[in-house]
Amino acid sequence: QVRLVESGGGLVQAGGSLRLSCAASGRTFSRNAMGWFRQAPGKEREFVAAITWSGGGTYYGDLVKGRVTIARDNAKNTVYLQMNSLKPEDTAIYYCVAHDRGSYYYAFSYNYWGQGTQVTVSS
Repeated sequence: QVRLVESGGGLVQAGGSLRLSCAASGRTFSRNAMGWFRQAPGKEREFVAAITWSGGGTYYGDLVKGRVTIARDNAKNTVYLQMNSLKPEDTAIYYCVAHDRGSYYYAFSYNYWGQGTQVTVSS
């Protein structure tokens, strides 16, 4: 069974930092691009970041660019999202995703999704 399991979410004050992790099991994703999306209450899922299979290419959503960094460790089958200078508007459930095909920026390009981890940023 293929699973993506996120961890590292929680409650943080504005200006703080969090590091999310995503552990994959059931198969290796070392040849897949991986990414993160988020969804806030009442809003559509939003692209946060993606990283190519080698880690040589990274992509970020406009709202988080400059504040987050995506990284991966293929030996551990794990993807990370370092988030700094967090804002209340970053509050959302964050999902780890494995890329299938197509643009990194669209949710339909990913065929595996984790259950999500809640990030709450207080003002």
